[in-house]
Amino acid sequence: MPWVVGIDEAGYGPNLGPLAQAAVAVKLPDADPGGWETLKAHIRRASEKDKKRVLIDDSKLVHKGTTGLAKLERGLAAVFGPPCGSCGDWLAGVALQGVLDDLAAEAWFDATELLPLHADPVTDLRPAFAELGLEARIVGLKLVPAPIFNKVVNASGTKATLLTIGLIGLMMAAHFELPAGDRIAFVCDQLGGRMKYTPVLQSAFTDGWVVTESEVLGESRYRIESLGRAVTATFRPRADGETIAVALASMLCKYAREVCMRQFNRYWAKHVPDLKPTAGYPTDAKRFLNDIRSAMEKLGVAEEDVWRVK
Repeated sequence: MPWVVGIDEAGYGPNLGPLAQAAVAVKLPDADPGGWETLKAHIRRASEKDKKRVLIDDSKLVHKGTTGLAKLERGLAAVFGPPCGSCGDWLAGVALQGVLDDLAAEAWFDATELLPLHADPVTDLRPAFAELGLEARIVGLKLVPAPIFNKVVNASGTKATLLTIGLIGLMMAAHFELPAGDRIAFVCDQLGGRMKYTPVLQSAFTDGWVVTESEVLGESRYRIESLGRAVTATFRPRADGETIAVALASMLCKYAREVCMRQFNRYWAKHVPDLKPTAGYPTDAKRFLNDIRSAMEKLGVAEEDVWRVK
């Protein structure tokens, strides 16, 4: 069975809060690389109403309503175990190197916040995975706060560079961390609708040789040779609905960003009475920035340290 490695992002469009990217590896049968059929007795999609099964799906479908964050946390805890301990300890175990240091430089970041945020009991799916001969791992999580986001955008001229950097780092982590010789099938959403990924893949796998199998509207497919294992990479729009691996990556990066946004809102609420929280998306982000501007001046916080330029 190959490791299907799903890679997704959350927070690419907002002006406030970090950009999040995550990779999750799930060992799945060749006959069911999506995993939905194999795990249908234990996992449900958002369109299914059987609440006895665990909800796993694209994070936009899971993170709905006032219980959205709890649903993300319950789904991830069922597959990987609850994120116990402090936020800093959890990130130290799942984030790529350097992420925790980047966040520690942010005044709003609270490494001591205890997780999980919700005490709801969760179903532990790990025994079911093991019985089916499956396994799921968090490969890595990347969070890019505003100052670093702006630095990269100003240097490159486009925020798409951030997705490329994150993708390369997560792919390298998967190749390094997954057992030697095991097959890897990367499944990713398209980066800003682009169709050609050979340079990106060659940067991730410098010891390999990228072979293009298909570059058409709706799918770009590659294999990377000379790595000592079979490696493929497929980029498709809306990949988060295609396989449980991408759905879990989508939920993981959305969960991490939402935890950060809770802390971001809590920090600024200490300095601005009756401040309405924000999700960070463009229209409301402008309102929030105006509401905290006086506090920023008093604290000596520059706009570029809070507001993402694109």
